[in-house]
Amino acid sequence: MASQKVSLLAPVNGEVVALSKTSDPIFSKGTMGQGFGVIPSDGNIVAPVSGKVSMIADTKHAIGIVTDDGLEVLVHMGVDTVGLKGKPFDIKIAKDQDVKAGQAIATMDIDYIKGQKIDTTVMTLVTNSAQVLSGLDLTEGQAKAGDAVSEAYLKAEDSSESSSKKLSYDELATFIIKNVGGPDNIKNVIHCITRLRFYLKDESKAKDDVLRNQRGILDIMHAGGQYQVVIGNAVANVFDAVIAQLPNLDGDDDDAAATNQNDGRNPVSRALGNLIGFITGSMSPIIGVIAAAGIIKGLLALLTLPQLGSLLNTKSLVYITVSAMADAAFFFLPVLVGFSAAKRLKSDPIIAAVIGAFITYPQMITFGKSMKTMFSLGAWHFQFLNYSYSIFPMILAAWLAAKLEKWLKKVLPTYLQMIFVPMITILVVGGLTIVVTGPVIQGLANGIAVFINWLVSASGWIGGFVIGGFYQVLVIFGLHWGVVPLVAQQIASTGQSAPNAIICSTMVSQGAAVLAVALKSKKDELKELGIAAAISAFCGVTEPAIYGINLRYRRIFISGCIGSAFGGLVTGLMHGTMFGFTGGLIGFSSFFNPAHPTQLNSFYTFLLASLVSIIVAFIVAWVWGYNDKMAMGKKVAKKQRPGSAK
Repeated sequence: MASQKVSLLAPVNGEVVALSKTSDPIFSKGTMGQGFGVIPSDGNIVAPVSGKVSMIADTKHAIGIVTDDGLEVLVHMGVDTVGLKGKPFDIKIAKDQDVKAGQAIATMDIDYIKGQKIDTTVMTLVTNSAQVLSGLDLTEGQAKAGDAVSEAYLKAEDSSESSSKKLSYDELATFIIKNVGGPDNIKNVIHCITRLRFYLKDESKAKDDVLRNQRGILDIMHAGGQYQVVIGNAVANVFDAVIAQLPNLDGDDDDAAATNQNDGRNPVSRALGNLIGFITGSMSPIIGVIAAAGIIKGLLALLTLPQLGSLLNTKSLVYITVSAMADAAFFFLPVLVGFSAAKRLKSDPIIAAVIGAFITYPQMITFGKSMKTMFSLGAWHFQFLNYSYSIFPMILAAWLAAKLEKWLKKVLPTYLQMIFVPMITILVVGGLTIVVTGPVIQGLANGIAVFINWLVSASGWIGGFVIGGFYQVLVIFGLHWGVVPLVAQQIASTGQSAPNAIICSTMVSQGAAVLAVALKSKKDELKELGIAAAISAFCGVTEPAIYGINLRYRRIFISGCIGSAFGGLVTGLMHGTMFGFTGGLIGFSSFFNPAHPTQLNSFYTFLLASLVSIIVAFIVAWVWGYNDKMAMGKKVAKKQRPGSAK
């Protein structure tokens, strides 16, 4: 390219607005490229750039101009004005004519257009944005025709193909850090199964479109006070590369989960969003371990089946040893949750882990199983409970420990803090947990877990059909992370989760839908991405499929939802349940009951529901959902967040 940026002029007098604020989704979602709209105050149209006229629509409502820098600029006068057949338009230039920026090129009768109940907004679009632009700035507000209102940033010559080039993890990390505003704009960064979750000082400095267009990045999301970069299965590798390049993250005193106090949300919404963010952030690092433990337990149950010749005896040393490996993740869940939550809160994770170890101490568990009374106050009897396999009591304990630790460091002299901060925190929070907060929270959590299992079971095929059809919609908005702790609590407290059995079908069906695209398409890049996304979905992670392909061709996502609705219906009809956490086809062993390996109803349910989900989703996607003539939409950005409004 000859230059680094190109100024785009207002093509008409009026109010300049971002594309996202325009009425037609084809324009507002960026399907036609980056640009802006102008709500005109008159009908005198000028060229927004200098270049050669490449196109004049037969109906005179649109003019194309190609600049010397290779920008293909479209001036589209009004929305859905093609049906007016040119009547309100007068073109003042000819095709192949050279025009100068600010030169009069057309007039439009805005009164006539308004009389037809049609939007008069004039669009200025760079239709080849993905190929030539690295970003675009816009100044909104009132402007005169010919005023410079936007700067289009061109890709450099040696990186014009950067969006399609596969970067190494280190290169991708460097690219991401640069385009989220640089190291100085990053307060903290964590990751979940598929996303880098940045806490930025100023999100406006991040370049959403530049990041979205880079190969290796599936999408960008603004959720829960976080700037989320959706990577997919390679997120851990990219995260490690990012952390290696950010040795000195800003150590603000505020919790990483806290959002900006001036974010425009009311206190209730902000508090709810922070609570959900804290719980899900505490659970995210543990999910993989829980999932792996569930698979091991399921495989053990499979190996003890009489139908397979009881390959493993439940009393054998091998069975007992491997079973202990799997049970450890659940049994000591309070230790893991406490450690993770404390890191999230930037408090001492060792103190929290010790509190978790205390409530899972063998003697405490013995007291809890026998409901031994600690003490009585009149008619109130305070009893020990069994906190192994629990989640929520420890999350609250970690929060209390963080608050107490912070207060103690303010009031205690420095030379006393090393010993007395952990001592007082463990005594106070540990005591509060077993006497007050633990029984209350554990009772509520267990009650909710039992109620949800009962509700799903009682609703039968209706509940299965509804949950199966709509669960992946929660994934779009990131709300599925609010379900994860509930499912984990169900499995930990009751040993099973009926909703998780239905959720499993939703993963399989999205994989089947994207697999149909991969097999049907003749586009090599789409085939490669589709196969990888299908494998990921069958392994229980649907986000690469959803953000990479399915949502960009909306019918494919709908096809997957239709398939999972019928898969959920089958699960509901057969009253299937799940005894582990891992979903997708890889989670088949989670449908074997470790306590009763010969009870195979849930496993047969899994087989039939998965088969139905795959067949329905694949056929609908193949027949209706996709063909190579369809245009791929822009990567979908999520603007909603749990418990908040933007």
